[in-house]
Amino acid sequence: MKKFKIPVNSTLDKYAKENRKNMTDEEKKVWYQILRGHDPEFHRQRIIGNYIVDFYCPKLKIIIEVDGIQHYEEEAAVYDEKRTKFLESKGFTVLRIDNSDVNRDYYNVLHIIDTHCKIKAKEMGEPLILPKEI
Repeated sequence: MKKFKIPVNSTLDKYAKENRKNMTDEEKKVWYQILRGHDPEFHRQRIIGNYIVDFYCPKLKIIIEVDGIQHYEEEAAVYDEKRTKFLESKGFTVLRIDNSDVNRDYYNVLHIIDTHCKIKAKEMGEPLILPKEI
């Protein structure tokens, strides 16, 4: 399979690093309880183009965004739509998960991520090893 070159705006490096150090509680839960043990591997707070994505799996081309209430404000919603269109134009699947779902409906979030990873792994011919909790 041909390796995909990700466009990166390196001026965002310090912000991505800061975001990795200061994850929200919901991002921590998704990272430590779901994504950290994945194979193919996920990365957190990665730069793609002019954007920093919450979680990214290069082999499956999946991006997972854990969204707080600020994403429902009109300006943020327009920005998110533009961002998602850019990421999808690069071949990524973008999953948006609400903070309240992580807090109130964790097992459904787990199921959604698991299902999308399995579908993408099958489509791309990648083996998939999930953490024991899944």
